[in-house]
Amino acid sequence: MPATDKVRVLIVDDVAETRETVRKLLQFEKDIEVVAAVGTGKAGIDTAKELDPDVVLMDINMPDMDGIKATELIRKNNPVTQIVILSVQGDPNYMRRAMLAGARDFITKPPIADELVAAIRRAGLMAIAEREKITEREEQIAIRVTGGLSLPVALGKIITVYSPKGGCGATTIAVNLAVTLNNEESPAVIVDGNLQYGDVHVFLNERVRNSVMDLAPRADELDQDVLNEVLITHPSSGLKILPAPPKPEYAENISGDQFAKVLKYLQKIYSYVIVDTSSTLTDAVVAALDASDLIILLTTQEIPAIKDARLFFDLAGVLGLDPKRIMFIMNRFDKRIGITAEKIGESFKHPIEAIIPLEDRVVIPSVNRGVPFMLGDRSKPIARSLLYTAEKVRRKIAELSKLEEQTEL
Repeated sequence: MPATDKVRVLIVDDVAETRETVRKLLQFEKDIEVVAAVGTGKAGIDTAKELDPDVVLMDINMPDMDGIKATELIRKNNPVTQIVILSVQGDPNYMRRAMLAGARDFITKPPIADELVAAIRRAGLMAIAEREKITEREEQIAIRVTGGLSLPVALGKIITVYSPKGGCGATTIAVNLAVTLNNEESPAVIVDGNLQYGDVHVFLNERVRNSVMDLAPRADELDQDVLNEVLITHPSSGLKILPAPPKPEYAENISGDQFAKVLKYLQKIYSYVIVDTSSTLTDAVVAALDASDLIILLTTQEIPAIKDARLFFDLAGVLGLDPKRIMFIMNRFDKRIGITAEKIGESFKHPIEAIIPLEDRVVIPSVNRGVPFMLGDRSKPIARSLLYTAEKVRRKIAELSKLEEQTEL
């Protein structure tokens, strides 16, 4: 780490003696600077917003809010900040919950000095690297003016959620993933690529006024004014929505080429373009898969779904889709069923990278009310799994971008 890059640390612990002990321990490290120490989870969230530290040392047991909830909120507000959990609890369940909430490391109290410093340095390197990527991206952004509005032309990432077997929950995952990824620093738009029977707007309790059908004929001459007329802003999350046409017969008026051009235009404006798709490989779905930076392939424990996923992996080679860009996910996982993610991953020679548990008591009311479950209680197992999945998506995209840069060099 360059000498000029100090790791800025915020300590959050309700015991004043612990805060002071850790502060004194770190004051001798020339590459680490303690910027603040606070005693409650809420104070930690507020201070992190204000100071934007590289690393937060977070106690897990606090009177006002546990460290896992505080971690989740800090990561939402400060996506670059890395969290190192400190806890007297060495229970693996605590560790798993902490990691799902977005923690980078987990250390049992009282920490060994060398172990703590090493963890801070590892987390600090990651935070500094993430900041450098953002800076580089900002420096590369060219501004063009259209109708008096400035548009960043640096490209975001297109993420297509696809299941070759219908009924695997692609729309549920796409909508809740989009809600999770969307924030002020990295805005997201969800595009309904099921052009005949799209339900994204229903899952978000929105009415279709305009749709992708209004953009497709102008795919070669899109601008911000046209986009603003068509996109829906979801009031609770701020997520932008591009719905499917209101009638199935309108789908035939949209070509795959037009659909791809719409996605690539949105890519200039939004950090994440999440595309929900039908199981049928229509021209629009194939265009979305081809344009994608990352394909999320869904399966369940049902044999037909597994069989169709295998067929898709075979088809991916024919379509020229890089298997590295396919993130294999198991949805509706029921631990009572003997078909495990490990067995499927071994059989496919492509690991399942995230598991979403079966939790119909959360999902079905969420769909019926048109309120994504990620806008509710995020302590539920399915919500924590989505948080983990979103983090895996971010990491995988970063890894793929790095590989692409190395290839270009």
